[in-house]
Amino acid sequence: MYFFLLNLALLDLGSLSATVPLFMANSLWDTRAISYTGCAAQLFTFLVVAEYCLLTVMSYDRYVAICKPLHYGTLLGSRACVHMAAAAWASGFLHALLHTANTFSLPLCKGNALHQFFCEIPQILKLSCSDAYLREDGFIVVSACLAFGCFVFIVLSYVQIFRAVLRIPSEQGWHKAYSTCLPHLAVVSLFVSTIMFVCLKPCSVSSPLLDLVVSVLYSVVPPAVNPLIYSMRNEKLKYALRMLIE
Repeated sequence: MYFFLLNLALLDLGSLSATVPLFMANSLWDTRAISYTGCAAQLFTFLVVAEYCLLTVMSYDRYVAICKPLHYGTLLGSRACVHMAAAAWASGFLHALLHTANTFSLPLCKGNALHQFFCEIPQILKLSCSDAYLREDGFIVVSACLAFGCFVFIVLSYVQIFRAVLRIPSEQGWHKAYSTCLPHLAVVSLFVSTIMFVCLKPCSVSSPLLDLVVSVLYSVVPPAVNPLIYSMRNEKLKYALRMLIE
């Protein structure tokens, strides 16, 4: 579990580093400029797919730990964990590479102003006057299908988990199982809900301010909140927080 949390923390750090430092620098120097190369690099290093794949792998980790604890060492040995984490990273980098290369191969003939604090594909496509954007739309459809598959896998995993938890006779067993699953479930819910809000937001209610808020919602909030959610399992941190509140 902590091996996967380490990978999740690194992904969150990369996602925040791709957007927040430049936003802070632009705010400090009162500018909104970003180079063409910098925009491409920012788009490439924002590994949303890798994080989603890693969250899917973590749901499988919890499924095996709770539903098949005696086989945990066999099904999720160190080599299997490394392979699954590497697959999540590789899928994220491949997805980012394909989208970045395809997006920046389009001719941009409607100016060079993005109404965001970082580069993202839908805003860049609005600047294109080429019919080649349909190819990018095809990539987006494929990505949506993969994301839906991961979502179904996570849901099925938790259905099996909760069925197994309900058969646990002791209250201590319930508490241990829920303390293992609830932080991950909270992170998945936050991640999926923000992405769905972005994807399902009607174009008719779009505005520069709303687009900015939505971008912050799905690019900054989940990576920033994830460490807080998982750290709540640490008894020393919870004790320090109670002392601070009191």
